[in-house]
Amino acid sequence: MSNVLLERHRLPPFNQINPEMIESALDQILSDNRAAIAQLQQQETPTWDSLVQAMSELDDRFSQMWSPVSHLNSVVNSEALRAAYNACLPKLSQYSTEIGQNEALCNSFKALKDSANFAELNTAQQKAINNTLRDFHLSGIDLPADKKQRYGELKQKLSELTNKFSENVLDATQGWHKQIKDEAELVGLPESAKALLQQIAKEKGLAGWVITLDFPAFHPVMTYADNRDLREELYTAYVTRASDQGPTAGQWDNGPLIDQILALRYELAQLLGFDSYAQYSIATKMATSTDEVLGFLNDLAKRSVGQARAEFAELQAYAKAEFGAEDLKAWDAGYYSEKLRQQRYAISQEALRPYFPAPKVTAGMFEVVKRLYGIDIEEQTQQVDRWHEDVRYFVIKREGQQIASFYLDLYARANKRGGAWMDECRVRRRTAAGELQLPVAYLVCNFSAPVGGKPALLTHDEVTTLFHEFGHGLHQMLTQVEVADVSGINGVAWDAVELPSQFMENFCYEKEGLDLIAGHVDTGEALPQEMLDKLQAAKNFQSAMMMVRQLEFALFDFRLHHEYQPDGSVVVQKLLDEVRAQVAVLPPVPFNRFQNSFSHIFAGGYAAGYYSYKWAEVLSADAFSRFEEEGIFNPQTGADFLHNILEMGGSKEPAELFKAFRGREPKVDALLRHSGIQG
Repeated sequence: MSNVLLERHRLPPFNQINPEMIESALDQILSDNRAAIAQLQQQETPTWDSLVQAMSELDDRFSQMWSPVSHLNSVVNSEALRAAYNACLPKLSQYSTEIGQNEALCNSFKALKDSANFAELNTAQQKAINNTLRDFHLSGIDLPADKKQRYGELKQKLSELTNKFSENVLDATQGWHKQIKDEAELVGLPESAKALLQQIAKEKGLAGWVITLDFPAFHPVMTYADNRDLREELYTAYVTRASDQGPTAGQWDNGPLIDQILALRYELAQLLGFDSYAQYSIATKMATSTDEVLGFLNDLAKRSVGQARAEFAELQAYAKAEFGAEDLKAWDAGYYSEKLRQQRYAISQEALRPYFPAPKVTAGMFEVVKRLYGIDIEEQTQQVDRWHEDVRYFVIKREGQQIASFYLDLYARANKRGGAWMDECRVRRRTAAGELQLPVAYLVCNFSAPVGGKPALLTHDEVTTLFHEFGHGLHQMLTQVEVADVSGINGVAWDAVELPSQFMENFCYEKEGLDLIAGHVDTGEALPQEMLDKLQAAKNFQSAMMMVRQLEFALFDFRLHHEYQPDGSVVVQKLLDEVRAQVAVLPPVPFNRFQNSFSHIFAGGYAAGYYSYKWAEVLSADAFSRFEEEGIFNPQTGADFLHNILEMGGSKEPAELFKAFRGREPKVDALLRHSGIQG
């Protein structure tokens, strides 16, 4: 059988991909690329076409092979696929290091930059070349041979360790469940949650109900279950995943991996001349220094902590007065917060669910972006290979012409990584043959699947998550840039990449947006004005507590990567405790090992970059404030956001793009106002 991974496809042939073909396909492509690069780097007078375009062709062939493999590893993980994926990681790391340290190739890019041809290139082309030269430096191109070799060893080991971290979190999450045989233990849970737990039990071949650590099962129990012992047991299992504590203690412990990852990141940063990994991280971001990031986070903390403490004191007083609860623990906070929210606003996520059937939300979301950006989104049901029967495929059109497409995978299931994300399947680029390759994206969530033949009903929080990921998708798909390295989300500074995603969340709270996305599952009735008023009023319920929670994550991440020392003087748990003493309002329990499942920074791309969420939220809130001033669906404002932000990809610096849209530098005021922070 021919290896389909070696062929170019408009869309990936998911059902033809077998784990056995992956490693050989990768070997072939890397071998072909090495031979081609050996020819490219010998040019005396490189041009855009002969150097950059030629490299883009090689990169795209590799991406077309590896993107579906990496994606399948996340959404339909299996032992065979995991083994094949892991076997490829050292080879990928070695290849990446080779390219990054190829002096002849770097010199060719320098020659192109210094040539008369450079001035004739467009903005995106120049930005791509400048980024490449920066990345050569950050890949150790200037190091002596022995240090170059060490750099390669560090990158390879980090690739393996961070992947193992992710595997441990997945295995620990799936390695615990609790069977409930007596429905009395589930008092307080809404019927929708009980139906889900019953469905999970059936899938596992068990009687009764089964609670897992997947968010759709975990969250309703923590929010609604009257059984405090059950909440404590579930909370304990959740916050001790992949650690030396809790019910699966030591089985998938990420503690040693964290220490190794930090040590290797520190050594890598030192090797490249940076004081810390945080400083190294900042080199490719919008923020200009570690002091600027820490100042930003500490300023937000200063503005928020007082209000957060007052909110928690209010919760404690309410729980004591109404329920006689004396000593509020971590497993009580969500439960009593929901009670207080319902008392104050008479609104709950469960009460909202019937108004957000997934098909209505999806169609409404498409209508929102049609009004904003003049695009049409149509489902294509024929002749598209999918990795699971739940997956849907859509095309985006403008004036009848297809400009992009995406896969939508909404529901949680076994062997699928938790969380929600957008990733690149195909990047928009102009090929060497002059053809325009259209962008394709993956949009993945982990919502509760449909039960009993009825459509899935989403919480408002889940609706917001979907809009967030779709915002990333629009950034990837609506780009007009034709240079792969700065097309869509490529080349965008990490602390600005959340701008389009967080921006989209705002439409989930505006009447004009909700009128499009909400409709009762049985009657189609719009969200009643009374419920809308309550939803908007409740938006900032405990918002300062939520703010300091995010600041806890961001400060822990940044300080850890900024202050780490190889002598062991910086202890991970101790530093986390310090940060919590500064910003946390909920007293932590000693067995909490949150850091052991903090995949964003130990397995994802957010190391010394988790602050990006808050940094970009300043941008998104300020950007949306222009819509508030000029009209939520003002066509000119939408067009300006499209042309200045979404279409530009990474072709210009984000500060320049933001200023072009907003007419000024960003201000923090809108974020504080949107968050209900008085500080």
